[in-house]
Order: sequence, then structure tokens, then C-alpha cells
Amino acid sequence: MSIFGAPTRSALGPRRHRVAPGQRRYRARIVVVGNEKGGAGKSTLAALIAVSMLYRGQRVAVIDLDLRQQSLSRLLENRRRWLPAAGVEAPMPLEYKLVDDPASIADDPEMSLRLFEEAIDMAMGDADLVVIDTPGGDTPVSRAAHLQADLIVTPMNDSFVDFDVLGTIDPVTLRLMRHSHYADTILHARAVRAQHNRSLDWVVLRNRLSGADTNNRERLGAALKSLSTEIGFRIGPSMRERVAYREMFPFGLTLADLSSKLRPDNVAGPKLAAREEVNAMLATLGLIVLASGEGAKKRSGAAPEAYDEHV
Repeated sequence: MSIFGAPTRSALGPRRHRVAPGQRRYRARIVVVGNEKGGAGKSTLAALIAVSMLYRGQRVAVIDLDLRQQSLSRLLENRRRWLPAAGVEAPMPLEYKLVDDPASIADDPEMSLRLFEEAIDMAMGDADLVVIDTPGGDTPVSRAAHLQADLIVTPMNDSFVDFDVLGTIDPVTLRLMRHSHYADTILHARAVRAQHNRSLDWVVLRNRLSGADTNNRERLGAALKSLSTEIGFRIGPSMRERVAYREMFPFGLTLADLSSKLRPDNVAGPKLAAREEVNAMLATLGLIVLASGEGAKKRSGAAPEAYDEHV
């Protein structure tokens, strides 16, 4: 087990001694970012949630269970290298890496499950919030993570190709025929947790929205609303297609990091709309509480340097 990115005093205050989860006055909240289809933006969203909450004073741990791809883990490795090279400081989440070479245990479910159980136990003793990124597929360790989740966040591209991960649509009537294997996984996790008096919230976010194809957006919205009522997920605010969400990877940064003092060369600062979008997403997930009117500020009154404050 490797642990990276111990919080610094300047970023998060003094380091606490690890406390066993059962001995704490409160339980760390576990957020799983899941979707069995690849390319939906899971790793980007997981990083954005983790870093956003670091800036809000939370102690955040992350676990990347995409043992082959390791996109979230590589982003954090880039972060650990770029920040000191650029001579700037930013908060760093604790990263629990199951082994130094996670791909080596990708085909060993027994080993990956055992190491995940160790990692989640340690993370819950160190953090207030644990964010888990999962692979684009069905694996035993991903199912184990879903069982641990207090909140599952499912990003999906604004397409019926991505909707198919949640449910099947009749090609003639466009009506919902049945929900998917992935939905069954979450419903099973919810039922198991209910036996132990634990709830499981599920939020689906439409990701990478563009300004075109209004008809498709309306049809997809209607299908999502119908499915959400049937299987019990909430529909979160849409996340638009923004360059800032995807161009930060080489530096290990997220939109939540960008300010006038922390910004790589040739990277534009996020607009007020992007900040509001992230805040609305975090509020829907129950991670922050927006001040009255904060999520609906008029853009006409925005200051020219609206990106100076962290998201």
C-alpha cells in the first residue's frame, strides 16, 4: 500500500493522528464516481470534487480503482511534480494506491479486493471525505466500492449511447424498456446498505453539454426523468463542454485550482459561469451549501477578474 500527498500544515492545518472509523465522532463520507462506460468524464469529475473540497477545508482522500488506466492517479502524480516545479502551493489530497503497479493486480480480484478493503479503512481514518474513481467496466473491486458508497455520482455524455448504460430505449417508441446491469448494481448496493440502516444517494450528471442538438437534449432529458422516477436517482445540474475541464491534466490541476496566482502559462482563467456550474454541482451532491442567490448570480455584474477567487 502506497500513500501519497500527506497534507501540509500550510494547506490544511496540522496533521491528525489516524483514528479508527468506529472510534470517530462522525463517519467519513464516501463518494464513488461510477459509470461502466469509459470516456464519460469520471476521472475529471472525481478530481474536481476532491480538489474543490480541499479548498473548502475538508481533509480529502482519493482511491483510483481503474487499475489499468489510472487517470486520476496520473493526474495527482502530475500535480505532485508540477506544483514545486512552478514554485506554487496548492492543497493535495491523500492518495491511497493499492500497489505501485496497479495493472499488475487488475486480473487478481482477490488481491485487489483485499487491498481495497485496507485502503478504504485507512482513508476513512484519515479523511472527512473519500472520493473513489472507478473503471469503465464491471469489476469485483468496483462493485465493492459501490457497496461502500454514501453517494454515487454518475457522469454521462449527453447521448443515448451513454444513456444505454442506465437503461434500454425502445427504438420505435423511444420509451424506456428496462434498466441496465449497472443500474442493477446500484440497486443491489442500496438494498444491502438498507439492511445495515445505511442510505445510498445516487446522482446522474449530464456531462459535456454543447449548445447544439436541442431535440436530442429534450428527448434525452425526458428519458432520464422517466428512468429517475423508476429506479430512484436524482438528476444533477448539467456540466457544459469547457476547455478548462480537460486541459489541466498535464499540470495535475482542476478548474477549482485556477486563479490569478495559480495558472499555467497560456491557460485562460475560468469564467464566472464555470464557477457557478461547479458550485451548483457540489451543492446538488450535498457537499456544500450555497449562500442565498449564489447559484444564480447575474453575469452582467461580474468583475473582469471573476476567476481570481477559487471555485
